[in-house]
Amino acid sequence: MAASDVPMSPELEQVDGKIRDIFRALQNGFQKIDEIKGSNRQSKQLEELTGKMRECKRLIKEFDRVLKDEQKRNTSEVNKQLNDKKQFMIKELNSYVTLRKTYQSSLGNKRIELFDAGNGHVAEDNVQMASEMSNQQLIDSGMKQMDQTDQAIERSKMVVAQIVEVGAQTATTLTQQTDQMKRIGNELDSVHFSLKKASQMVKEIGRQVATDKCIMAFLFLIVCGVIAIIVVKIVNPHDKNIPDIPGLAPPAPPAQNRKLLSIDSFRML
Repeated sequence: MAASDVPMSPELEQVDGKIRDIFRALQNGFQKIDEIKGSNRQSKQLEELTGKMRECKRLIKEFDRVLKDEQKRNTSEVNKQLNDKKQFMIKELNSYVTLRKTYQSSLGNKRIELFDAGNGHVAEDNVQMASEMSNQQLIDSGMKQMDQTDQAIERSKMVVAQIVEVGAQTATTLTQQTDQMKRIGNELDSVHFSLKKASQMVKEIGRQVATDKCIMAFLFLIVCGVIAIIVVKIVNPHDKNIPDIPGLAPPAPPAQNRKLLSIDSFRML
């Protein structure tokens, strides 16, 4: 069905053109498989074609979305033609799916998933043979696979968002722990400086105490010497070899050596 057979908006024509380009690439790709030598290279070619099928499926869904947006602006006849075109696209895509299955079975390689919905089932288990399905069944099957793919994409987005959130929280925690380690290091440096200062003060106090002890001992010796001189002076006051202690009066003369004033002396006055 050519694009000119059905009136379409520029957006629909663009999507339709991309889909037709993919269908031509799929047709040429399957024709080249028989010319490729080696099962590994053929398997690689199948994988590339499978990727194109995935892209085609996405474009068909985009075609359906635009069609629904423009449905109110189109006539019922145009909408019917566009829906028939969409059904033809789905049918043609599933025919390539069946063709890929045939090539894959002949190669005996591991099956390649087409519409990965995240549930572990491959396209061959979900898509019936195109010749055995009506147009409505083809539409329902294609839409179901597209919905499953969208759900898988949404789940993947949620997982990615959770991972990003966990990563951000981890980065914040690491930053806080780094700041805390820096503060602990600064506090340890302050404690080390305080201990060093305290050690110096203890040494200084020790030196002062030792000096005070020496002074006290010297004063004690001086006091002992003075006391000894006083005792000796009292015991032997006439010993001229014992020097007088500065500030102390010499001992008083004995009583018999004192001269008393007589009455005559007073009379002479």
